[in-house]
Amino acid sequence: MAQQFPPQQYKTRLALLVFLKGASAPMVLYFEDPKAVFDEILPLIRVQSSVGKLIEKEATGPIKKVAIMSNQIASIALQEEVCQ
Repeated sequence: MAQQFPPQQYKTRLALLVFLKGASAPMVLYFEDPKAVFDEILPLIRVQSSVGKLIEKEATGPIKKVAIMSNQIASIALQEEVCQ
């Protein structure tokens, strides 16, 4: 007979992935409200300009503070992660 395991409670959290030009891996940032940060950054990177705008954010994950020029961001994405 197969062993029965108790059901586990899994939590999910959203991470903001920032893909930088010239970088192979995205920067993973955690915020209290990642959707609001996504909505704030998206219009800045849609504007095609040689002069970028400095974006400074304080995050809650391993990276505590980040400063990026908007013209160095290739794309951004929201990723849902499952954690125990």
